[in-house]
Formats: sequence, C-alpha cells, structure tokens
Amino acid sequence: MNLVFEDKALHDICDQAAIYDCACPAQLSRQITELRDLFEYQQKCGRATSLDIQVHDRIAESVEEAHATLEKCLADVLTLQGWDRDTLQMPQALLNQRLGRE
Repeated sequence: MNLVFEDKALHDICDQAAIYDCACPAQLSRQITELRDLFEYQQKCGRATSLDIQVHDRIAESVEEAHATLEKCLADVLTLQGWDRDTLQMPQALLNQRLGRE
C-alpha cells in the first residue's frame, strides 16, 4: 500500500485537530488509520482456499482504493485550511478562529 502520510503524521494531525476542536482532519486521519489496519488484517487472514484468497484480495483491493482517495482528500483539506505540511501545524488563522479570536 502506498502511503502519502506516515502513521506518525496521522497521529500528529489528530493531536493538532483535537486540541483546537477541528474535527475534519482528525476524522480523516482516523479513517485512514482504520483502513491501514483493515488492509493489514486482510494480508494476515487465513488463505486456506482459493475462495479465501479471492475474498481477501478483493477486500484489500477496495481498501487500497479507499485509502488512496482519503489520503488525497486529507492532503486537499490540509492545503485548503493552510496547514504547514512539513510540521503539520495548524495555521494561525484557523487556530484563532477555533479559539474565538477571529
């Protein structure tokens, strides 16, 4: 599975978003993490029969597609909101808005 955001980056986004009550990036980060867990499960799950292999491969394929879509969405949201992509810090304007200092 190709990763745009490392696990630590997703965790950092969740932390920043949670501190300042900006749920959208955090929700996306959590869903991406869940998809990674589901993908890993599919790779480890029993593959005793041809049908097992087909079922798990099909699920993994769909998870990869959903994962790519949500990572792209998260990148777009962070860009739209003006997050610093190197430090994953929320922009000051958004912080001020969240803190009621508009």
